[in-house]
Amino acid sequence: MTSKASINRKIVVESVPSAVEGVFERILAELKANNFSEDDIFAVHLAVEEAFLNAVKHGSKMDPNKEITIHYSIGADEVEISMTDQGNGFDPNIVPDPRCGENLYKTDGRGLFLMRSYMDRVEYNKRGNRVRMVKYKNKKLK
Repeated sequence: MTSKASINRKIVVESVPSAVEGVFERILAELKANNFSEDDIFAVHLAVEEAFLNAVKHGSKMDPNKEITIHYSIGADEVEISMTDQGNGFDPNIVPDPRCGENLYKTDGRGLFLMRSYMDRVEYNKRGNRVRMVKYKNKKLK
């Protein structure tokens, strides 16, 4: 079997929750075409959805006039997704762990926890308005 060439794409969408569906369709179809496992596809789906909804809600403050830019590349052994919103950003290090104490009953922070759990790498730019996530092909969840 010959390996497919690396895919590099950029998608710019309006900052509304429903815009994530078109993003999913493209990325997940390309992962499937590049023989990523169902587990990998599920992990990427979940992480992209969480990152996108966080960008819409917290970054763009539900302003449909703002845009979210998604860059992604799919290689033989990994997928990398970078998502940038037009918001002011945040410090991901101060978001409380949703598994501890009173945070168990709060909804804030769960998306970040899920992204970190399902992806192999999750990094933010200094401003906190761009997240970069990497998933290695067929690597078991943490």
